[in-house]
Formats: sequence, C-alpha cells, structure tokens
Amino acid sequence: MKKVNIALVRLLQFVVFVLFTFMVIAYFGAMVLLPLDAIALLIKLLGVLGLHGFIGALIAIPAVGYLCLIVYKTPELCQMIVDTGIELVKTGKTKIEAFNEVANAIKS
Repeated sequence: MKKVNIALVRLLQFVVFVLFTFMVIAYFGAMVLLPLDAIALLIKLLGVLGLHGFIGALIAIPAVGYLCLIVYKTPELCQMIVDTGIELVKTGKTKIEAFNEVANAIKS
C-alpha cells in the first residue's frame, strides 16, 4: 500500500510541476506577445481607417516601441514584472518540494 501512496504523491507532484511550468511560460510569453498583439491591432485599425498594411506597420511599430520605452523608463515597473514571475517560480519550487516531505513521511 505504501508504494501506491508514494506513486500517487509523485503523480500529484508531477501534475503540480506541469501546472506551475505552464503558468510561468504563459506569464513570460504574455509579456513578449503583448507588444506584438498591440502592433497587429494597430495595423488592423489603421487598415480600417484606409491605410495599407505596410504603411500601417510603419506607423504601428514605432508607436508600440515608444510605449514599450515609456514602460521601460517607468521606475521599478520592469523589475516588478520580472520579480512577479520569479516569485511564481519560487512558489512552484516550494510547493513541489513539499511533496517530497509527504513522500518521505509515507516511506517512514
């Protein structure tokens, strides 16, 4: 019965690991994709206003770049975003290590 309990703990540990890995990838992926999405939306908006897609891209890319520069120059904002992701990683590591304690308690 102990082997079944340990296997169950390890399975749940793996599920938590996959969940936290997905959350971290989604978080940092969203930070990369947000400016790209803003560029795509601005190009579409300028297309609705009658500008060709190429001309819209020539306008949208510097506009979004400037917005990213404003975010970058805002004190502590970029560091806070990165720290939030790192705290997510640390929380996941702590929760995964907690399963090891449960498995060791079952073995004893």
